[in-house]
Amino acid sequence: MTKRKIKVEALARVEGEGALDVTIRNGTITNLKFRIYEPPRFFEALLVGRMFTDAPDITARICGICPVAYLLGASQAMEDALGVRVEGPLRDLRRLVYAGEWIESHVLHVAMLHMPDFLGFQDALRMAHDHPQIVESALRLKKLGNRILEVIGGRAVHPVNLKVGGFYSVPRKAALRALLPELDWAIGAAGTLLEAVGRLPMPELERDYLFVALRHPAEYAVVDGRLASNQGMDIALPEYFDHFREDHEAHSNALHGRTNDGRPYHVGPLARWAVNHDRLHPDVQAAASKAGIGPVVRNPFQSIIVRTAEVLQALIDARALVEAYEEPDAPAVPVEPRAGTGYGCTEAPRGICVHRYTLNDDGTIAAATIVPPTAQNQPTIEDDLRAVVESNLALDDEVLKWRCEQTIRNYDPCISCATHFLRLTIDRG
Repeated sequence: MTKRKIKVEALARVEGEGALDVTIRNGTITNLKFRIYEPPRFFEALLVGRMFTDAPDITARICGICPVAYLLGASQAMEDALGVRVEGPLRDLRRLVYAGEWIESHVLHVAMLHMPDFLGFQDALRMAHDHPQIVESALRLKKLGNRILEVIGGRAVHPVNLKVGGFYSVPRKAALRALLPELDWAIGAAGTLLEAVGRLPMPELERDYLFVALRHPAEYAVVDGRLASNQGMDIALPEYFDHFREDHEAHSNALHGRTNDGRPYHVGPLARWAVNHDRLHPDVQAAASKAGIGPVVRNPFQSIIVRTAEVLQALIDARALVEAYEEPDAPAVPVEPRAGTGYGCTEAPRGICVHRYTLNDDGTIAAATIVPPTAQNQPTIEDDLRAVVESNLALDDEVLKWRCEQTIRNYDPCISCATHFLRLTIDRG
């Protein structure tokens, strides 16, 4: 009997702490676990008893890379519970600040965390020696994303200007228009980066995913929409918990998202691409086609191409929003506390991030549920790993280990986001 073990004790170039165990006996996988051992962070429990106004800033601390996803998801859920709608210029500002987050997060992942895998480098520092223009351009693009967050959100990291109902203050028109020259440069630079990413050597793997993403009637959905899939699902956000569930697995401190009939599903760039390809700007469609991808991408390694195309989409959207911006009459809509249950969902860079809150009469939080994208993707990541290992058994252990790590990084997993659940059962006899 031949036995092989592939162990990754600590994953590199991902946010948070995780590991991988694979056992192969006689050419058959007998054990495969993507272990998320980072301790639970109990954010849902921390929210109970706090005022509804506290939820955006508290949940934003779940993630240092995409805090806007939590700021807006929590705000929308509270607005839903309180019967408030944020529209017009305030909604446009939300789209613009979210574009900034997509730009900085996607570029960080593409050029610093993921591209080294495809080019055979251990990290971006080594890659920069041979590809300095890519790294320099990526750093400038990321800086622009952070600058958008700063102008609208008050800080480049963990913005403090967003709240339930809108913003504490809104930027002057001149402050946004000052971004236009850099946006013009960035659109060209993102196109060049997309060409470079399209030339990367891609491992072959085709998977039949169930894609789930937001869909909006007029936009490439980011800040809101209905939940849709590539298999015909089209539901309002409150129906999410009727169709999806979270399971606890012994090997992971993150819950595993599945459909209610037990199927893994895929959220993130590939899902958005498949569900919303017809909502892309024509220039993005053309550039993506030139880079080698069509309306549906089933090779998870090509997610790096889709992410780069989404950077271009975010920049084009950002430029249009800056051009059209007119200062609103007020920075926020009035909000009054009342009892209710509300739902919010946005497209974090890594996929849909679902919020549900129940409020008491005085506006304090009675219950909170947050479903982050990495937890939803964990079963799909494990299925991808199984397919990769089964099709690459001839590789030696070190090369196979590298390929497995690359497979996990396809998802840009935010492990820290995935480990904040709390399930408490008290039996007092």
